[in-house]
Amino acid sequence: MDSNPRFGLIGSGSWATAIAKLLLTNTDELNWWVRREDTKDHLLKYGRNPNYIQSIEFDTNRIRVSTDMQAVVDASDVLIFAIPSGYLDATIQEHKPQRVGDKILINAIKGMVVEYHSIPARYLHKEFGVPYERIGLVAGPCHAEEVAREKLSYLTVACPDQAIAQVVADAMATRYIKIQTSEDVFGAELAAVLKNIYAIGAGIAMGLGYGDNFLSVLISNASQEMKRFLAAIHEHDRDVKESAYLGDLLVTAYSPHSRNRTLGMMIGKGYSVKGAIMEMNMVAEGFNGSNGIFHLNKKFEVEMPIADAVYRILHERMSPVIEMRLLTEQLA
Repeated sequence: MDSNPRFGLIGSGSWATAIAKLLLTNTDELNWWVRREDTKDHLLKYGRNPNYIQSIEFDTNRIRVSTDMQAVVDASDVLIFAIPSGYLDATIQEHKPQRVGDKILINAIKGMVVEYHSIPARYLHKEFGVPYERIGLVAGPCHAEEVAREKLSYLTVACPDQAIAQVVADAMATRYIKIQTSEDVFGAELAAVLKNIYAIGAGIAMGLGYGDNFLSVLISNASQEMKRFLAAIHEHDRDVKESAYLGDLLVTAYSPHSRNRTLGMMIGKGYSVKGAIMEMNMVAEGFNGSNGIFHLNKKFEVEMPIADAVYRILHERMSPVIEMRLLTEQLA
């Protein structure tokens, strides 16, 4: 692989904006697809995303912003996808990019592709015919807001081809972002989905008035539940105590920046699920993720009391009070 590839970024939300900041620390220019013309115009004129993390300022001479996805694909060797999972398939079907098969695809999406109950790596493989060896993942406990403030953070770049993983890691590493590499794409992707579900559960518990003592037990059990599920779905020599798994779970469950924790707290405080989602102006990936994991687990039948309780609250309109009370009898 070329040690100095051209990078293309697909997406314009908060995480995409943070990734753009990282990439432009180490690369000369960035090809960047955004959905809306007004976003493109604002970025090119003022060097800021008008909708997300406006504190990040870009050198307008180094960003090639376009609403033409094909143009970004053609100008790039590595494509990083940072579109919310609930919109990924619709966006790809709308723009129908061609000549993707020889690219390297990196998923920066922490969720399930709703239409297929699929992790993004599998979706990208089937949609574009790119071999799994050229599909990677950016994962780990890293909030976009803290990237903007250049707070010390840790990420993992996973890819079956470690040479690819290292090139992407080198392109994203900065003095405040430490990056390690891994081969566990499927495990890290599923962990990224699960931690959002558990963060919603933690938020519900907090909204209902459960204290820190219970929350620590909930997250401890969630970690074990994650370990069981990953072992059943994709056998791999992984340590779920590493930052890409447990670290991401902890920050998503405890941080005030966490959208999923916020969604759960609103539900625990009495919002309906629909009302809480409408109130938020950002996507909480755990809502769709809980549905995807529930249907995926029908095949494997792993014992998952926490994920199941969150699913019932979100998708079967079960009472958060009752579900959380029942869950307290199943944890240890």
